[in-house]
Amino acid sequence: MALDTAPAVKELRQILGAKVHTGVPARTARAHDRSHHVWSLPDAVVSCASTEDVSRALAVCFRHGVPVVPIGAGTGLEGGANSSTGNVCIDLSPMTEILHLGVQDLDATVQAGVMKSALNAAAAPHGLCFPAGPGVDASVGGMASTRASGTNAVAYGTMRGNVLGLTVVLADGTVVTTGGLARKSSAGYDLTALFVGSEGTLGIITEVSVRLYGIPETTATAVVPFPTLGAAVSSVSAAIAAGVPLSRIELLDDVMVGAMNSYSGLSLKEAPTLLVEFEGGPAAVSENVSRFEAIASSRGALSYEFAADPLRRDALWQARHDALPAAAALRPGASTWSTDVCVPISRLADCIEETQADIAASDVLAPIAGHVGDGNFHLAFVLDPAVPAVLEVAQAVNERLVRRAVAMGGTCTGEHGVGIGKTSALRLEHGEGVRVMETIKAALDPKNLMNPGKVL
Repeated sequence: MALDTAPAVKELRQILGAKVHTGVPARTARAHDRSHHVWSLPDAVVSCASTEDVSRALAVCFRHGVPVVPIGAGTGLEGGANSSTGNVCIDLSPMTEILHLGVQDLDATVQAGVMKSALNAAAAPHGLCFPAGPGVDASVGGMASTRASGTNAVAYGTMRGNVLGLTVVLADGTVVTTGGLARKSSAGYDLTALFVGSEGTLGIITEVSVRLYGIPETTATAVVPFPTLGAAVSSVSAAIAAGVPLSRIELLDDVMVGAMNSYSGLSLKEAPTLLVEFEGGPAAVSENVSRFEAIASSRGALSYEFAADPLRRDALWQARHDALPAAAALRPGASTWSTDVCVPISRLADCIEETQADIAASDVLAPIAGHVGDGNFHLAFVLDPAVPAVLEVAQAVNERLVRRAVAMGGTCTGEHGVGIGKTSALRLEHGEGVRVMETIKAALDPKNLMNPGKVL
């Protein structure tokens, strides 16, 4: 029998007034992320502007036994913010205040809905930046919730290492704070690490304290095509082993390069290609560019383009960040399904080459891009609506990809999160560890109201 949410929605209106929306347009706009996974309309959307709003909303839903699904910018790729009938959506996008900017301490505290671009705009006049997180603009709360990372992770780490503290609202409306602004602590359990990556299943993150970094004095990008994927990956492994500091290292297969050329107006050689970025003082950058060029040349690099001009660099990286729509544009009218895994760097070439062979044998279009510096890569399945069976084929390729990665000592997702899409892979990867996760979930969310059906 369907859950009657009307009493809860009525009480929410009494307490939060116009912040509660039940119209179809409002519910549709906040019902899903960018993934291909299923969703349906929530019964109501609560637009929260503060931790207090979230706390009051969760207290009401807890009393009535109504599930809640949080959403921020909605940029996720595994259905982690997708709603369903019978739940209330907690919309964090109005929470856009930068609460603290610690210029001397290199930190900031922001509300969950603050976009990465907005934080960087506020930090830039002070010579600071927040480089962690994905290339796409996303909310800081969402990035913390999914333990996100992206092209800069090889130099700056993932959200796990860049979150200093949190404010979290638990299922019954209780507000807790974790961590702080100190750079280290031995006080008690690491609750910050527990909530980072929990995807709203243990509590809703409403405020995040993060590390900031100085803006590099000089930045340069190299474009290096190779005859084989293995040669490209081995160049990166050799550079890392030699201590060459690299701030971004992206691998593109030949299909993805072709897609980017067409979509972004580039003219790159359609071969396995590295985009490599260097940061630091001018002399250090020049030296490291030369060191990497020597390593790449010794492994058969086909050419070596050095891009110091900011406009050229921006165009290259924008094209990389537009890889998903570029892949979709390969077949007009198609949609995409982006999936990712992460393996030890020593197994990366093997994993990608085996995956490419599987893609070819399965007759599915799925360009590859990867954060080669940390062993993470992505498939962009191009789903033609005129061929319904392609989704089943993609699902089978994805399942084999996950099993391949885990067998190589890797993980089912390096940065997208589990959401709806990879719940079945979690037990394959963690075994009895999932039972421990379920115990924690039951302790913090005894009624299973917090983003149910996600992660576990």
